[in-house]
Amino acid sequence: MLKLHRSQQTKKLNKMNYYYYYLIIGFLLFSLSCKPQANGNHLSHNRPTMEALIKNLEDSKNNQIMVIAHRGIWNNAPENSLQAIQNSIEMGVDIVEIDIRKTKDGQLVLMHDQSIDRTTNGKGNIKDWTLEDLKTLYLVDSFGSVTVHKIPTLEEALLLSKDKILINLDKSYNYIDKCYEVMNKTGTARQVVIKGEKTRSQVESEYGQYLDKIYFMPIVQLPNKNAKRIIDNYLKHRVPIAFEIVIRRDPAGVIDNFDEIREKGANIWVNALSKKHNAAHDDEKAAQDLTIYDWYIENNINMIQTNQPELLINYLRGKGLHW
Repeated sequence: MLKLHRSQQTKKLNKMNYYYYYLIIGFLLFSLSCKPQANGNHLSHNRPTMEALIKNLEDSKNNQIMVIAHRGIWNNAPENSLQAIQNSIEMGVDIVEIDIRKTKDGQLVLMHDQSIDRTTNGKGNIKDWTLEDLKTLYLVDSFGSVTVHKIPTLEEALLLSKDKILINLDKSYNYIDKCYEVMNKTGTARQVVIKGEKTRSQVESEYGQYLDKIYFMPIVQLPNKNAKRIIDNYLKHRVPIAFEIVIRRDPAGVIDNFDEIREKGANIWVNALSKKHNAAHDDEKAAQDLTIYDWYIENNINMIQTNQPELLINYLRGKGLHW
């Protein structure tokens, strides 16, 4: 009787163990299904179509704040690499900002500095290297380690981005004609924003034939006693897709006109990168206190370039201000 009793108890315990085993397995499978499927720290979210991104870009009165990844997302990849662009696509960033330089043989590549010393395992200036020779080098990550990634051409970057993400070409003003050739070849002209620190008359004089074919964004530095005049001249004669406003200080109160600028058809782009860009409302402070980003919302800024896209996207989504 005692043996039978123990046997029944054992069977009962085994049944309970199996029950808890399957319960735990089910919970783990459910948890995994809820996790982001993209690389590492990327967000899981339905990405808007390219048409939706373009419509949002063209509507300066939109209520969705656009997030721009500075040189791509490069915490898990070198800056200005194809992987940094892919990371931006997977995270749900609206625009990826990349830097353009021209090689010795006239090819456009992605590189922030004039020199390749900081970001590759080579030495010298981009203008002294041919594309073929540059392709023998490897990009270096933010820790200074040589990676498997190569220097991308603009064409490679645009093909990767095609129909997936908007692109901002920095340091590209002197190559607008060459950039347009690549944009036209890859069928990505509607996805690209080119910018430059130029007045309307300068841009029209130098690249007038392209201005109806591309999105152009003037850069305005503050403080600048001529800032309002430069902005008003654009708004009166050729409304740009946006103004990039760099705000070290704003004694003239240009910020107070942001709502009016948006009403007239231009978006407002401000960089969260460091305190010299945004009257000290920067990513570093936001990492400690997310309400720093409220300054952008309160001042009618609807395009924010950041080194912390995941942080910013999550914060904006919590307020219903991002897809």
